Amino acid sequence: MTTTATEDISSLVDVPLWTEAAKNITWSVPPRAVLEKKNDGSPNPYVWFPGGKLNTCYNCVDRNDPDAIALIYDSAVTNVKQKYTYGEIREQVVLLAGVLTDYGVKKGDTVVVYMPMVPEAVFVLLACARIGAVHSVVFGGFAPKELAKRIDDAKPKVLVTASCGIEPKRVIPYKPLVDAACDIATHKVPVKIVLQRTGQALAELNPVKGDRDYYNEMERAKRDGLGFERCVDVDSEDPLYSLYTSGTTGVPKGVVRSNGGHAVVLRWSMDYIYNVKKGQTIFTASDIGWAVSHSYTVYGPMLAGVTTIMYEGKPVGTPDAGAFWRIISEYNVKTMFSAPTAIRAIRREDPNAEIAKKYDLSSLNVLFVAGERSDPETLRYCQQVLNKSLVIDHYWTTELGSPVTATCAGSSDLAVKWGSAGKVVPGSTMRVLTEDTHEEATAPNTFGNIVLKLPLPPAAFPSLWRNDEGYKNSYFTKFPGYFDTGDAGIIDEEGFVHIMARTDDIINVAGHRLSTGSIEQIINANPLVAECCVVPLPNKMKGHLPLGIVVLKNNDGIDLAKLLRELVASTRSDLGAIACFERAVFVERLPKTRSGKVLRRCIRDMVDGKPMKVPATIEDEAVLPEIEQVLRIEGLLPEPLRESKI
Repeated sequence: MTTTATEDISSLVDVPLWTEAAKNITWSVPPRAVLEKKNDGSPNPYVWFPGGKLNTCYNCVDRNDPDAIALIYDSAVTNVKQKYTYGEIREQVVLLAGVLTDYGVKKGDTVVVYMPMVPEAVFVLLACARIGAVHSVVFGGFAPKELAKRIDDAKPKVLVTASCGIEPKRVIPYKPLVDAACDIATHKVPVKIVLQRTGQALAELNPVKGDRDYYNEMERAKRDGLGFERCVDVDSEDPLYSLYTSGTTGVPKGVVRSNGGHAVVLRWSMDYIYNVKKGQTIFTASDIGWAVSHSYTVYGPMLAGVTTIMYEGKPVGTPDAGAFWRIISEYNVKTMFSAPTAIRAIRREDPNAEIAKKYDLSSLNVLFVAGERSDPETLRYCQQVLNKSLVIDHYWTTELGSPVTATCAGSSDLAVKWGSAGKVVPGSTMRVLTEDTHEEATAPNTFGNIVLKLPLPPAAFPSLWRNDEGYKNSYFTKFPGYFDTGDAGIIDEEGFVHIMARTDDIINVAGHRLSTGSIEQIINANPLVAECCVVPLPNKMKGHLPLGIVVLKNNDGIDLAKLLRELVASTRSDLGAIACFERAVFVERLPKTRSGKVLRRCIRDMVDGKPMKVPATIEDEAVLPEIEQVLRIEGLLPEPLRESKI
């Protein structure tokens, strides 16, 4: 690897900070530098901790106290609770790594994981890391067509799944979905290991087609001495995993996470951002299929040797809106991480926090929220429930792998400004590019494109899986030298970052560009509103007008016409008449992804009369027809719709 002689790399990052952070990772070969720049024409030519060799599983498991509690599994849908020490996890991971290697999986090979929220999913991830294999998690329950796309792209040697996933009102058999996906996929997976969930739906296995029983394989590994004791060294820049996001072209994008930068920044973030130490517990309420759970259910906590909670259940309905508060109380959780939409669901079910009062929440120091924009009303509700605990919004993406803005709980600056996502975290250089010139804004509170100036932070993706062109075109072509987040907002005079909208959710009203987020914030402030989203409604005179899609806390006895007048008046008072907000419809629920992001694009396409591109991550497809019916009754749809999935 060569470096650019004319550029002082050390001026781009805080070298002393990251030199110290790297000392908290066990390296078999220490890196020769914090950062280097390649001369290979890459749109993102920087490499963190070059020359270093390590093993992420060793850092997560082997080096920790074997008697310390590593993982607490709490399944609200099966009433199963289990605790695993670091030593017990190592035993499982060693055996499973032996099973994978016995089926020919080696360094650089891929393993697809299609699992519910069960401890075995964690074991698979760590077993892959142990042998240098690349894991790729796909949500359990994903449609066969979507799973097939990911199989064809990842080309796994082994697929690990479970017999079923369990929802509050139904059981979803996984094996038929896997079989259908394998029939569709061009790449044929040689071996499929199936975890049979005792007492639930069991899968029919066909050994001739490569089906294997998980527990039988683990017993075989133990009996035949197949356990893989050593940890395979990998280069700092070698991939740890790929995680797919839906691409606009219909081809999923495999976000690659490298080993070195990922390990260093996640270990550092547990101290500096989340302030969780050994002997303490973190609860991250996210499915294993999301980057959040990769980073802060599995890798971050285990790199720091703390206790992490894996929860199988929902924020409401398993059994009620006190599920999260029970976990905090029962396990003395110090730090929690949730999506805002989960809090909104709790707020809707328990608006006065009566259920929350049943639990002792005094152990909680901080609640972090992320995944979509957090409106101040949701944060105020959290503060009402949690009293003296800090409530912190922060911002990052699948591509970035760790927070790039936050109020860092382990720092001395604990200032919080609701409505913002905090200040820029060390390791990132965030800028606002003006909409007209695409130049860096010099004045605070300038609205524009939120970008990150290269180099990206240590955990950020160095590539897409076998897709160099997509990597360049999707993220770096529009603003060369910057990573395009796809978000718009401002950085205020105090340095707080306000993410206001996706750049494609900006509404152009008579030549004035308005943020959907600013209008949503005003609507959400009404005490009758549980949540909302705002989309642009085509208008011949003004281009677009804002249309509110509003969910109420309780529909009983509410004068909707009066409420709409109040919402219009509030918007005019805060934004002025230029906002032209006059229309809203009231619905039972909003369409969301499984991580809780509202699918504004689907509703936008709906009112535009365009075919909807419904992402495979949608939580419940029935919501869109419900909203379509309401919009059609209100005369807001131009023509019958066609639907396609991406």
